[in-house]
Amino acid sequence: MITAAHTQGARLEVPDIVRTRRLLRLTQTGEVRNASHPGRTAEAHRWLTVPGTDSGYGIPVTAVGALDASGRIPMRDFTGQLPVPHLPALHFERHAQVALLWTARDRHKDWLRAGQALQHVLLTATSYGLRTSMPHQAMEWKDLRAAVNGSQQRCPRLLIRFGYEPEGSRTPRAAAYAATPGKAASGRRAAPPG
Repeated sequence: MITAAHTQGARLEVPDIVRTRRLLRLTQTGEVRNASHPGRTAEAHRWLTVPGTDSGYGIPVTAVGALDASGRIPMRDFTGQLPVPHLPALHFERHAQVALLWTARDRHKDWLRAGQALQHVLLTATSYGLRTSMPHQAMEWKDLRAAVNGSQQRCPRLLIRFGYEPEGSRTPRAAAYAATPGKAASGRRAAPPG
């Protein structure tokens, strides 16, 4: 996975246990901030789709995972206080395996490289039977993102958690026409050029 990121022009660092705990604490701080910010909470709720909704986008409520009973692994709580079924909290691994994806600079092409590297890393992880999650809450706050970086001269992009878990339920996919070029944002087909 480190090689996969490198071939796309990014870096994937696997921190030691002390740095992993620090990164997870920063992520937890980001989650606490998100949960207490009305705008961010409302945005997370808009990402959810409830059963029976005719939407090809969003996260089905039935696909939202459990939270960590010990609180060691900060997970995004999409449902918050919504009146939807909540899974009971589970005991996650004692020591999370995470990696930090980063680029050397912060130009537009670096953002593109980071996205390509993420895709390559996730596909490589999947080929080895690994499950991933993106505890990215710290990246959403400028001061926390700077703290993730510490004294390093680089641009952190994303924290990725790796592990072996049972396969989850499948989530619906958007219809093929939704990704077809020429489709306008309103859902109507755009007129062909020329």
